[in-house]
Amino acid sequence: MVDYADLMTKAERLRKQLGEDNNSPVDIFALAQGIETLTIVYYPLGKKISGMCVKGADERCTIALNSSMTLGRQRFSLAHEFYHLFYDDNMKSVCAKSIGTGSEVEKMADAFAAYFLMPRAALADKADSLISKHGGKIILQDIIRIEQYFGVSHQTAVYQLNNCGYISRDDRDAWLNISVKRQAEEMGFSSDLYRPFSENRQYCTYGHYIDQADQLLKRNIISYGKYEELLLAAFRDDLVYGIEEGGELID
Repeated sequence: MVDYADLMTKAERLRKQLGEDNNSPVDIFALAQGIETLTIVYYPLGKKISGMCVKGADERCTIALNSSMTLGRQRFSLAHEFYHLFYDDNMKSVCAKSIGTGSEVEKMADAFAAYFLMPRAALADKADSLISKHGGKIILQDIIRIEQYFGVSHQTAVYQLNNCGYISRDDRDAWLNISVKRQAEEMGFSSDLYRPFSENRQYCTYGHYIDQADQLLKRNIISYGKYEELLLAAFRDDLVYGIEEGGELID
């Protein structure tokens, strides 16, 4: 049985461990890149898998994110994989596309991810402030403001608001079937949260792997040619050919 109180505590503890408070939105990609032994791979993994985590020796591990999914979903998937990385004894896990499905461990990782990105007290403060302006009932614009503030997908925001008692199960199911990208744009928000990466950014590797390739080169353990080969295998053509983000050559 899922112990939500324990998962909430774990999420708060990990935020503190990574140098964050429990009130503010987090840049989870920056937090991931601050974990020295972690390699992050962005790759289009198809329509059914949103991410995976593989743990190896000496605390080295790799998290792969489905870069063809929306930015909001990638943020949630990364938080989901944090649970496997820090609290799951299994050496490998795969995150399905749908939230709240799969084994009990996967459901625990989903709940952890929601608490990590949207701490319950912070969510309550934000939701209460918004709904107090129009009679105490949540509306679509409130949900959009909440998901934009915390940087989560519409699906994640709706599920967590339901879990915290702000919307009923019937309302949850209705909100889930609404596309909010256009509405968010009309409210003045960027729609980046609801879009995947552009195609030229869907293949990339950051973190430990890149650093280790650089260390091997500096210690003369590998040749420069082998170094370039390792970078190209990790989709880092930019480091090999001097290409800026967007595809332009650096003079």
